[in-house]
Amino acid sequence: MSGGNLWKALVLSPCLPSLLWLLAIQGPKWGDAHPQCLDYKPPFQPLEPLVFCKEYAKFGCCDLERDHQISQRFYQIMEYFDHSGYMACGKYIRSILCQECSPYAAHLYDAEDANTPMRELPGLCGDYCSSFWHQCRYTLSLLTDNNITTSIEEDHTKFCAFLELKDREYCYPNVLTNAELNANLGDVRADPDGCLQLCLQEVANGLRNPVAMVHANDGTHRFFVAEQLGYVWTYLPNGSRVDRPFLNLTKAVLTSPWAGDERGFLCMAFHPRFSVVQKAYVYYSVSVKKEERIRISEFTLSTDDMNMLDHSSERTLLEVVEPASNHNGGQLLFGEDGYLYIFIGDGGRAGDPFGKFGNSQNKSTLLGKVLRIDVDNNNDGAPYSIPPDNPFVDEKGSRPEIYAYGVRNMWRCSIDRGDPVTGRGQGRIICGDVGQNKFEEVDIIVKGGNYGWRAKEGFSCYDKKLCLNSSLDDILPIFAYPHKLGKSVTGGYIYRGCQMPNLNGLYIFGDFMSGRLMSLKENLTTGKWEYREICMGQDKTCNFPKLINSYYKYIISFGEDEAGELYFLATGAPSAAARAGMVYKIIDPSRRAPPGKCSFKPSPVKIKGKLIHFHAKEEFVINKKPTTPAPTTPKTRATTKPTPTTTPNPRSTTPKPRTTISKLRTPRPKVTYRPATAKPTSFRKLQKPASTVTPHPTTTLSQANTVRPGYMTTMRIRHIQTPALLPTPRPRATYATPQRRPTQTTIRPSTSIQRWYTSMTTPRPMYWTPAPKPTSKIQQPNITLPKSQEKLLKGQEDNSDQRGGNHVNKRGRGSKHRKNQRRKSRAGRVRLVSAENHADRGRVEIFVRGEWGTVCDDLFNSKAATVVCRQLGFPAALRVAKRAEMGSGTGLNILLDDVECEGTERTLLQCKHAKLGKHNCSHREDVGVVCGYDKPGED
Repeated sequence: MSGGNLWKALVLSPCLPSLLWLLAIQGPKWGDAHPQCLDYKPPFQPLEPLVFCKEYAKFGCCDLERDHQISQRFYQIMEYFDHSGYMACGKYIRSILCQECSPYAAHLYDAEDANTPMRELPGLCGDYCSSFWHQCRYTLSLLTDNNITTSIEEDHTKFCAFLELKDREYCYPNVLTNAELNANLGDVRADPDGCLQLCLQEVANGLRNPVAMVHANDGTHRFFVAEQLGYVWTYLPNGSRVDRPFLNLTKAVLTSPWAGDERGFLCMAFHPRFSVVQKAYVYYSVSVKKEERIRISEFTLSTDDMNMLDHSSERTLLEVVEPASNHNGGQLLFGEDGYLYIFIGDGGRAGDPFGKFGNSQNKSTLLGKVLRIDVDNNNDGAPYSIPPDNPFVDEKGSRPEIYAYGVRNMWRCSIDRGDPVTGRGQGRIICGDVGQNKFEEVDIIVKGGNYGWRAKEGFSCYDKKLCLNSSLDDILPIFAYPHKLGKSVTGGYIYRGCQMPNLNGLYIFGDFMSGRLMSLKENLTTGKWEYREICMGQDKTCNFPKLINSYYKYIISFGEDEAGELYFLATGAPSAAARAGMVYKIIDPSRRAPPGKCSFKPSPVKIKGKLIHFHAKEEFVINKKPTTPAPTTPKTRATTKPTPTTTPNPRSTTPKPRTTISKLRTPRPKVTYRPATAKPTSFRKLQKPASTVTPHPTTTLSQANTVRPGYMTTMRIRHIQTPALLPTPRPRATYATPQRRPTQTTIRPSTSIQRWYTSMTTPRPMYWTPAPKPTSKIQQPNITLPKSQEKLLKGQEDNSDQRGGNHVNKRGRGSKHRKNQRRKSRAGRVRLVSAENHADRGRVEIFVRGEWGTVCDDLFNSKAATVVCRQLGFPAALRVAKRAEMGSGTGLNILLDDVECEGTERTLLQCKHAKLGKHNCSHREDVGVVCGYDKPGED
């Protein structure tokens, strides 16, 4: 069987032996903690050095702004101490506050475990907690809103049970002194075998053999995905897809539904000045008078729709006859010099059997070559011209279009953008060249280069007679690997993006048959390229929002977006008729760019038609529930018997299982197959359910029953005025230095101690909240009211529950009729909730499926706000309040995300939105609105 066929016969790799599988399930100790911030993102190096939490200035989870906020909170707390107390307790309070900036913040706050609530304070080591208790036990209530703190301050056991993290290696401060854990802190994580652990984000799905992903470099940050059938689709930066294809060549493209057919629509490239020239170039298979050909065509952009090419504008630039149906090549790209590069295969069959030396060594044919042509200024003349510096322009008998030769079947090439600082490597062309039956190779293309085929395959001889001919002067690959690792290379890209600085300079590529992801890194000293395999990070490593750690096996292509971030395209069923194709974004979970560094503002895109919103199909790692495997008896020897080869049904459209690549070091790839999960569950909530929260009794502290150390001055009792319907609560106590008194106070009737500093502190980090409390009504204590007041209070509560602000159901006067009306029309009802109980403004909450929940501010705009306000009886929406400005709905589920309205809908449920209960946000993004009777802008 020919080794050059890109779509080879499907061979299932053997499963991992039972012993290795058991070890993988149990997990090595090094994976117990990993860098992660409280916002579920990797740590970073701040753009500016931190001033307060200086120990995390080089790598952590805080930027200078957050560092300043923590500093403010520290000094506000210190207002309660005299000098001796400041000296005794300041170091403890500072260290505890700064753990939010630790690269292990998520671990210290127990945010990694989806089945437990987040800690309010970081987990401390036992001895450190004991020292804290002995010296500063009474400061605990200043650090948390939890009512339990005042009742445990006197009890060392309860105190440290509340604060201690039992894992001694990963509690504070031991986590910072763990040499093994911090040896390569901030670097790309590798497993014990040295395999680099990366994660993925699902970007697109339901595609039929996605063969290419390109961008127009026009500032819109759109990207375009081509299917083998001949469709090209437009995707916007927010993930949505335009419903009409950018290009539809399905009637002209030659392909079939057979698994492994290499013919079809293979590539597209945009003119480097597309925003001005507005031309795109395509590479596809076509049949002309029963003769198979490769066609290179030019299209111009439609004058009516910026998301569609003018199908009537096709102009054929070049056609090359294909003697066989395989080895079609299939790459187009524009180099730094502005010329169009075309990569064509050797014509097919096995061993390039055409002529005395084969097509690849024959410079009188275009097969097996890299071509370079000039497509500028071709409107009134020939479709292309020859660049004057092409290497064989003046060589008799050679085609002038040839730039390099001796290639077999180059599948996926890319241009190196160059190092973002030094520019090193800029303009290099790197290709994966599919081998025959022994080796796959990666090459850097140079002008006039001979890449050796069919004399050589990789570094070894294929045709011994040609190989001994020293006049070939062929160029060796920068890397070649044997077929025990993979049988069909898919060329990739050198990462030059912004979001993942650790990956800069890493060439990431893959293999179509084995499903391996691989990388090469140039050694700047020796000039050699060093190989590292890439595997999917374990569940804990990829425990970030939107991330997954498995993918469909057949890696078809790689892509790069306009910002330089890296993607790959894969499928579970390599048939042009199977909707099993996916686009994955490659993510490094070990380090990210500092906040704000990689932001960009896409140019506006005018949409004609409709947008199809993206919905991920794979289960996010963050949603996965831990499972306990059935006990197995490890085998003493690994099984070496291979899995029988299976022949796929060419017309089957059923996706093959996804794969998790790990520990691929043996001659035969070890691939763990898992069936795809179609429906991911919603994001977990980190707070305890309200039903599980046990209220703690209010503790009133006084000098009579509690002895305070000398540095904390005598408490002062402060009486709080309360509403008429509520009984006067107990006096609240606080600690204060007589010389210093905060200027602001916050009344919190539900807490046991009135802490004046809380109103002055900065917002808590994401998910860092006390136990959930009802949002629609003030939580009242157990009291007995007169019947008249009880009836009045009940009526107010019922009315509040009905109106969600000010709206009152006026239809029907009978109570039974009103209940029926309420029951029928409740779904989709909204209400506004605010701390001040304003009827015209507040956080948007919606009632769906028998529960009230919140709405994320993603895509939520003034049109959606208009729908809410009109539903509540207001004629206009004055403003949209985003980022939980009106408060966060702690304790509620997030029921709606990605809401897009026209402004005429009756409820938000009639607007476009993500699946109910499915979201990729937090309560930090709960949306609010301000309603009114004036036009927007007049408030």
